Amino acid sequence: MKKIVLTLVVLLLFQGAFSQSKVLKELVSEYESFSAYDTNVFPLGLHTDSIELIKANFAQNLLSKLKTVTVSSLSETELITKELLQFRLQNQVDSYKYGMHLNPLLADAGFHLNLNYRIRPLLNKKNAEQYLKMLKSIPDFTEQHFKLIRQGVAQGISQPSVIFTGYESTYNDHIVSEPSDSPFFQPFKDLPNTFSEIEKKQMQTEAKAIIAQYVIPSFKKIQQFFEKEYLPQTRKNIGVFNTPNGEAFYQNRINYYTTSKAYTADDIHKIGLKEVARIRAEMEKIISDLNFEGSFDDFLVFLRTNEQFYAKTGEELLIRARDIAKRIDAELPKFFKTLPRTPYGVKKVPDAIAPKYTGGRYSGPRSKTEPGYYLVNTYKLSSRPLYVLPSLTAHEAVPGHHLQGSLNRELGDSIPNFRRRTYLSAYGEGWALYTEFLANEFGIYTTPYEEFGKLTYEMWRACRLVVDTGIHAKGWSRQQVVDYMLKNTALSEHEVNTETDRYISWPGQALSYKMGELKIRELRKKAEKELGDNFNIRAFHEVILEQGTVTLPTLERRINAYINNNKSKN
Repeated sequence: MKKIVLTLVVLLLFQGAFSQSKVLKELVSEYESFSAYDTNVFPLGLHTDSIELIKANFAQNLLSKLKTVTVSSLSETELITKELLQFRLQNQVDSYKYGMHLNPLLADAGFHLNLNYRIRPLLNKKNAEQYLKMLKSIPDFTEQHFKLIRQGVAQGISQPSVIFTGYESTYNDHIVSEPSDSPFFQPFKDLPNTFSEIEKKQMQTEAKAIIAQYVIPSFKKIQQFFEKEYLPQTRKNIGVFNTPNGEAFYQNRINYYTTSKAYTADDIHKIGLKEVARIRAEMEKIISDLNFEGSFDDFLVFLRTNEQFYAKTGEELLIRARDIAKRIDAELPKFFKTLPRTPYGVKKVPDAIAPKYTGGRYSGPRSKTEPGYYLVNTYKLSSRPLYVLPSLTAHEAVPGHHLQGSLNRELGDSIPNFRRRTYLSAYGEGWALYTEFLANEFGIYTTPYEEFGKLTYEMWRACRLVVDTGIHAKGWSRQQVVDYMLKNTALSEHEVNTETDRYISWPGQALSYKMGELKIRELRKKAEKELGDNFNIRAFHEVILEQGTVTLPTLERRINAYINNNKSKN
């Protein structure tokens, strides 16, 4: 009788676990299949307040269902799926609540700027047809955003006027007299041999007509909208706490970008000050070891102005970046069990967005037949020091964004599709900043100046904790931010200014880098201490990367489990 009862209990437990897994799978399917509009009809999306409300209501409804799923019977992978889905849904609800869709502009991005990322090689006729369809959608796309921005301004939601200095290049570069001079025509200048000569000419003729009719007029309207309507109404103060419900919004962004509810703005400000002091001491030591005659400020001036630290041409900068990337490639097997199948290339940042762009960035593949790209900014070479190039390369290419992002996209079918597309800055940027530290173990930093460059990049991210919270919670002025960054980092004055505008326009995002890196380094230090000789760097990195993007609390739980499991093997 006892055996029968025990069997029934086990069976009921199994059925309960299976039931919870099934419910979770159904909710994931509901989430992944949801669309508020026909994407075939709207290749650039449908951007209206009513559509965003539909998305928010859907998210809230699904969130309520998800909270009924009990976690005790879920596998580790299922538990992470539930956590990530809940995190994404909550952000969708919060984004509408705080009117984020009404402010689709950043200092170095925005609805019209993002169209530049659509300019890609056309591999076949289908690609070309889809591209032309996208170009025809630009007029509706821009009008939709004009309406959203107007609604935002009416509610007191806008960007500060100070971030728009030099912003005219974002639309003026697309206002050309000849359609063939438009950046959007570029893919048609070098069509592959999959097109016949007749097809190439037909495509080029059609593209010129579409650019003349749809694209150039749209950017003329964008110019008119910004200069005559929007910019005169932008706010003068820079801190988001000055906007309606701004303090609550900033705390919400802190929670989102740290993937945790453990920190206030004051907490992060103090962490930043402590990190700045620690890194400053390490930088001072390098200056002392170099026997440099002068102060810390003098050394920064030396780094910013001495010609030996700057490439003479954009091509030289790209060659240097490619050399560093290949040297890192050779070290990867020593530190990682699993490497991505997707390759990456190194190319310059498009001219149309380069003036307001950061020193470099990673752009992932848009299809299975395309590589990822490590984009290097060759604009204004006097602001692109070579001594930070090893850190930049490790961060943006490998073992940073390309390696982590590609592994995330290449996760097997046991991982829901939405997880392969999920990007959380605390994890992704935290990992990328950690790899700058890791690259030191690769032997990539070959001179004291490159070591200093690594520290100035680390200092840069530590300063972000101070200045982001300074701007959005403590009333700092733009000049205070610029002065603080110039005093503590070796970034050029141009980069300091573009970065400052970025922090002003994107509250909280800049916190994710250092907070994520600090957590990963903290967990590694803990694992090394508790496991001793049993610590394996390849195994440690596998635990961090094998489930793809996770929140920092999830990552900490996984590393603690890794430590406990390996302790038991001793």
